[in-house]
Amino acid sequence: MLLLGIDLGTSSIKVSVMDASSQKIIASTSFPDKETPIISPQSGWAEQDPNTWWQHIKGAILKLNASHLYQPSDIKYIGIAYQMHGLVLLNKQGESLRNAIIWCDSRAVEIGQHALLTLKEEKFLKDHLNSPGNFTASKLKWVKEYEPNIFEKIHHLMLPGDFVSYRFTGEANTTISALSEGIFWNFREKNISNTLLDHYGFDRNLIPDVHSVFEDHGKILPTVAHELGLSTDIRVTYKAGDQPNNALSLGALEPGEVAATAGTSGVIYGVTDQLVHDEHSRVNTFAHVNYSRELPRLGVLLCINGTGITNSWIRQITGASQSYEQMNAIAENSPIGAKKLYTLPFGNGAERMLRDRVLQASVNEIDFNRHTQAELFRSAQEGVAFSFRYGLDILRANGMMPSNIRAGNANMFLSDVFRQAFVGVTNTPLELYENDGSVGAAIGAGIGAKVYKDASEGIKNLASKSSIEPKKLETEQYEEHYQNWKKLLIDKLNN
Repeated sequence: MLLLGIDLGTSSIKVSVMDASSQKIIASTSFPDKETPIISPQSGWAEQDPNTWWQHIKGAILKLNASHLYQPSDIKYIGIAYQMHGLVLLNKQGESLRNAIIWCDSRAVEIGQHALLTLKEEKFLKDHLNSPGNFTASKLKWVKEYEPNIFEKIHHLMLPGDFVSYRFTGEANTTISALSEGIFWNFREKNISNTLLDHYGFDRNLIPDVHSVFEDHGKILPTVAHELGLSTDIRVTYKAGDQPNNALSLGALEPGEVAATAGTSGVIYGVTDQLVHDEHSRVNTFAHVNYSRELPRLGVLLCINGTGITNSWIRQITGASQSYEQMNAIAENSPIGAKKLYTLPFGNGAERMLRDRVLQASVNEIDFNRHTQAELFRSAQEGVAFSFRYGLDILRANGMMPSNIRAGNANMFLSDVFRQAFVGVTNTPLELYENDGSVGAAIGAGIGAKVYKDASEGIKNLASKSSIEPKKLETEQYEEHYQNWKKLLIDKLNN
């Protein structure tokens, strides 16, 4: 029996086929070859066409099938991981009404801030664990205010993973975890938030049926099965946001376990059993994949929008013909601190850990006589690592004290420079695993289908690839440069 895992990222789609019994990956691929662009009609806006996601997912599956490393008919269950906080709107015919407003879009920040001030702020945060911010519910309110002709045609609102599942099955449903990431979930009442629905003037019928993450979300449509060369008996049995899914793929399921990722955005995600909220909503708490009303498991999420996209932008803007591997090698030629060249990587929308400020990115203290491409590349990676440290200090202030952090050996964690900076400036050991989001989605599909009796059995074969410990001399050097970097950040925040 085979499991298919799909990871709907911002830049591309990753898919993997796993043997359910051995949990070995038989084949993996990504699609398309070029990074999927973010559509930005105005400053601070970020959109993608959900129909493009679906075409890319089909392209990825067909590409994987063409490897002939497995029989497509042996795939029995599908798991879906997806970019969080997006808004997809469908009419009664199941057609998307507009581009998806994705996770890094900032247009609804003021709407969310006004809602928090209008509602009883302290009680709202205790109940929902987050400000409405620029999350999915506030994005929907923006559509209601500024695109009323579209709003009146909405039959269902969906998170990106719900949309993908719907395209596979024709069945409209969502999950508690998805609703919590959209700020539609009241954790105290353990139900959909009437407080926010009433305040924003939303009909509850816009929300489709609510499932758990590990559940049968529908059977594949015959037309889709035929187009993709798959069995008509396949069922979607798992869907989760990319960060809860990443935590699953790294075995972070119980209180105190912490996972990280450094793709387009960067995240530290710690699991807790407490209803934790930051008074300024700089970090956010959502229902984890194994959350239930009876046994709460929540993920406290620190997000840095400008992570891998910083590295990508530096590569483009310098006209670098090098691969990321070559850029990493060039960066190694610069010393820790990049000769005091400091990058603030905040050019990808409102940063929640900076209280929803759209700060914009900057490269500071440039010396034309001392700084080369090596310093620029290293400064970008260290700037991201310093941002992780800044956010980790916020997590620590909210009671999250990780003894180590787990991450997939992918994206920026492939860079020795970034790994060194991450461990050095956080002074926290790092454990690297080979799993990625599509593998986590495949494992999730097996858990949801009861191939594995529970989530613990689904991750029993996880083993770390390597572990990196902080080194005293390096931590002292990084601390000095971090404090210089932090002063630049605080000065900019105060201007």
